[in-house]
Amino acid sequence: AHVFERSLKYNLSAMLKFLLLVLFVTVYCSANPGKRTLVLLETLAMRESHSIFFTSLRDRGYELTYKTADDSSLALTKFGEFSYDNVIVFAPSVREFGGQVTVQALVNFIDGGGNILVAANSQIGEAIRELGSECGIEFDEEKTSVMDHFNYDVKDNGKHDLLVVGSNKLIADKIISGGAITAPILYKGIGISADSENPLLLNILHGYSTSYSFNPDKPIDEYPNTVGTNTHLIAGLQARNNARAVFVGSLDFFSNDFVNAPVNHAITGAKFEKSSNDVVIKYLTKWVFKERGVLRFSNVTHFLVDNPSRVNPNEYTVMENVKFMMDIEELKCNGRWGPYEGNDVQLDFVRIDPFVRQQLQHS
Repeated sequence: AHVFERSLKYNLSAMLKFLLLVLFVTVYCSANPGKRTLVLLETLAMRESHSIFFTSLRDRGYELTYKTADDSSLALTKFGEFSYDNVIVFAPSVREFGGQVTVQALVNFIDGGGNILVAANSQIGEAIRELGSECGIEFDEEKTSVMDHFNYDVKDNGKHDLLVVGSNKLIADKIISGGAITAPILYKGIGISADSENPLLLNILHGYSTSYSFNPDKPIDEYPNTVGTNTHLIAGLQARNNARAVFVGSLDFFSNDFVNAPVNHAITGAKFEKSSNDVVIKYLTKWVFKERGVLRFSNVTHFLVDNPSRVNPNEYTVMENVKFMMDIEELKCNGRWGPYEGNDVQLDFVRIDPFVRQQLQHS
């Protein structure tokens, strides 16, 4: 149980509201993450070029429904209920979705608790750019690529946009990244910028200090949209309703070619038999589709320290000493619930703004 004890300085009355703030973690009440997944593709041929990725999802129990992004029969709801738990958008150049799917419909899907994985590239269309903007991130312009003249692979075509990205540029949180990777990541795609002050956005993978995003076929006559470590390659969002979204600037990142490719750093000469793309993809999708980083709570109890027999009263008055307790469990890798061992849980007492914030301690 996590315990909080504090003298209250304000009358909470009926306006008492509890809010758990857990970094990168969903407070969730279902033991089984939703598996119904709509896959929107540029062309159906991508089922073959990205077959390793899709097979890995099916092996984990996901029910994949493949459609082209402009299919006239597309719909996210039926009889007022969402037909899917997750949406994968692998259609970077789409200008307008088909059927009843629009950017606003996808935003409503996130608002309804659905999860979205989006992959883009240098041929990005307005629909994907608009969807990113609705979620607080900005893709660079069409025909731009992330380049780095000091961190590229020997298979690069001379534009220095086939990036070799080390593990030190990956988010350190094991829930999302799975921990340290042994080989670099291969990345070829567009740059992403995001507000570093937005607490809901996650910088999952970013470039080096020497990275930048620009059109590789044009001279640099203006300041690039993203420069250095501010060049995001993968960005994530956990909304306040616990929905999750991940935006990846490289569709090739998920491809069979990149997953199986050896890595040979053109500058340092460092060689690796295989990229770490598949490892990162595995843990990234587990997070965005709520297989990892999911908590549930129960047995919420609060009472006056000097009157423990009166449990969960509706109000407290000034300077009364209150004890708050709750049980928190985490969904483990084996699909079972177990005790949450973290120390990053906070309790807020809120009226208009939080005016009491206290770290909860294990008991």
